[in-house]
Amino acid sequence: MLIRNIRNDVNAVFEHDPAAKSTLEVLFAYPGFHARQFHRLAHTLWKWRAPFLPRLISHISRFLTGIEIHPGAEIGKGFFIDHGMGVVIGETSVIGDNVVLYQEVTLGGTSLQKKKRHPTLGNNVVIGSGAKLIGAITIGDNVKVGSGSVVINSVPPNATVVGVPGRVVEIRNLDNDTVEKLPDPVWERIESLEKRIADLEKNWMSSRGLERDRHKC
Repeated sequence: MLIRNIRNDVNAVFEHDPAAKSTLEVLFAYPGFHARQFHRLAHTLWKWRAPFLPRLISHISRFLTGIEIHPGAEIGKGFFIDHGMGVVIGETSVIGDNVVLYQEVTLGGTSLQKKKRHPTLGNNVVIGSGAKLIGAITIGDNVKVGSGSVVINSVPPNATVVGVPGRVVEIRNLDNDTVEKLPDPVWERIESLEKRIADLEKNWMSSRGLERDRHKC
């Protein structure tokens, strides 16, 4: 079982990172892969209710890889962290299969109570670098979260989320491989204001031109 899980982790690296050249390279030079192995051990001890050791292993992993994964977090198969520095995954996070996280991603909590307080990610989710997912929200299958986004609400499956706060900008239909673009009221308002400013500048320049013509006469 352990060997099969490690093999799946290696395959996940090759699937998501074209820079990976060999299995030996993945085994010895990929901090995301190392963090996953440390967490696998820490999480097993956590479930056995072993005192102290799970957190110690997590701390060592953070020191060596720059990636912090709480031993209580649940992670599915095919998990891949690319680059990884600054990734933080909280205690009650639940991560599905074939999920990809890039550097500086945070799966954070908003409550001090001992309850579910971190995100749940479905299968085939991709979280861009610097994105922050906060609270006991649910991210559906096949969701993509853009870099730098801050997501505080649940996201339906097959959606793309961008912005601060994060908003759904499109939903993919996997049956016919089409994409439905959703209206963005904020961006539409910004475009309207930009057009209004351009019109005012144009009118002002025109009025200045008329004034100069009057002075010449």
